[in-house]
Amino acid sequence: MKITIGEYDAASRTVTATFASGDVVHDRSVNACHDKSGAYDPVATAARVDEVGRGVAVKIGLGVIANVPEADPEPTAAE
Repeated sequence: MKITIGEYDAASRTVTATFASGDVVHDRSVNACHDKSGAYDPVATAARVDEVGRGVAVKIGLGVIANVPEADPEPTAAE
């Protein structure tokens, strides 16, 4: 599984994370970790995202998380 961690959002205290396995791509927010002083801790956050990634990998393997197929466009009145 390939994991990409986005920028820290101080307002929501989260990071965005993209989890990719095969052709399945799953984006979600993950709660960030902070140190005792309340400052954002990128190392602990990366470990937290890896933990979330293990759960995402299981869900992808079970088919619970999958890419949503694109809908066929609606036909127009002229068709």
